[in-house]
Amino acid sequence: MAKFELKLPKMGESVAEATVTNWLKQVGDKIEMDEAVLEIATDKVDSEVPSEVAGTLVEILFNVDDVVQVGQTIAIIETDGGAVASQPEVVNETPVEEHVAEELTNTIETVQETVSTIDFSDANKFYSPLVRNIAKEEGVTLEELEVMEGTGKGGRVNKEDILNYIKERNTKFAVSKKETIPQPQSAVSETKSTTVSEQPQPVSTVVPTSVNGADEIVEMDRMRKLISKYMVESVQTSAHVQSFIEVDVTNIVKWRDKVKGAFEKREGEKLTFTPIFMEVVAKALKDFPGMNISVDGDYIIKKKNINLGMAAALPNGNLIVPVIKNADQLNLVGMAKTVNDLANRARIGKLKPDDTQGGTYTVTNVGTFGSVFGTPIINQPQVGILALGAIRKVPAVIETSEGDFIGIRQKMFLSHSYDHRVVDGALGGSFVKRVAEYLEAWDSNRDI
Repeated sequence: MAKFELKLPKMGESVAEATVTNWLKQVGDKIEMDEAVLEIATDKVDSEVPSEVAGTLVEILFNVDDVVQVGQTIAIIETDGGAVASQPEVVNETPVEEHVAEELTNTIETVQETVSTIDFSDANKFYSPLVRNIAKEEGVTLEELEVMEGTGKGGRVNKEDILNYIKERNTKFAVSKKETIPQPQSAVSETKSTTVSEQPQPVSTVVPTSVNGADEIVEMDRMRKLISKYMVESVQTSAHVQSFIEVDVTNIVKWRDKVKGAFEKREGEKLTFTPIFMEVVAKALKDFPGMNISVDGDYIIKKKNINLGMAAALPNGNLIVPVIKNADQLNLVGMAKTVNDLANRARIGKLKPDDTQGGTYTVTNVGTFGSVFGTPIINQPQVGILALGAIRKVPAVIETSEGDFIGIRQKMFLSHSYDHRVVDGALGGSFVKRVAEYLEAWDSNRDI
């Protein structure tokens, strides 16, 4: 019998770690080659880790909510043959008698003096490497960890548990310390003489929530928490400004209606409007490379490649942005195949971590849900995002050599959000105008 080390595989150039979210196999389970053993999550997507060999799972080295670095061994699989792989050091989980927690009123200074002497071999519970590091850095003793209520699987203490505990402890300590500081007599007298109207009134930042039998409180899932975090950070980081332009896409609508059947028959792919818009946006980015940049402090990074993010709604209501790499190098057929592949894999949760990395500009189709236009939030660290509004039939003035007349045209709005720190109105407006010009100039006799 030989033992095989299952390691966290490389998931893309920019992905260095992942969080274990669920073990699909338990110790003692039989595993087939290429069968999924566990589920992991990066900051963008969830994925599975398959086994490279067939055998029996004999050891699990990380628990749910633990953060694992790429290349680290996460499990040991016993096989029928082959070379024996070196086994990683296993955390000692020898059970001992439970410790009684020290009183929370101990000062942080006293706790930090003892942090270097923490011996986790005396622990009665398992603590992940991440939790251990946080405990050491923040001066949390083993006694405190032992009595801490965990919300992880089996009551395990996870990252959020210890961070919440530290926040609460520091708050209590600050209040206690403030209450024990003696005030000079003159200050006390002055305070007593201060009128009520002169005292600053506390401002409540908590919005009251009515909870009754008809209400339901649901915790955000991991992806929604990340989306919330990224959106707030983007608004706080970039100076958002918008430009809007109306586009006549009648030629595109007629052309697509004419060729979509033949396109699907020949290529085995549906031809939606999305690849058409992506092709045009990539072309406009080549004309205006100042939109294909990112910001790092006081520096501007000019991107060599044009990698288009394509915002996609998921069945659970969340949002994800797969990336079309080197979009300017794809013809319409290649663009359609790439768009359909990313959209399909996004819907079924099969995107790879690298599929969402490296975007330089993002396009979102708010028209899918009937919106005429929108004001999208920039996908950091990019500096622009284009929202595509719904295509509608509207009455419009048509200019001809014989005069103007009213006709029915297919029109839509383009909404361009850009970062005013580095993109001024001239560039932001010129870029979206160029996109509109390319769309309106679409050749209705173009071959597929």
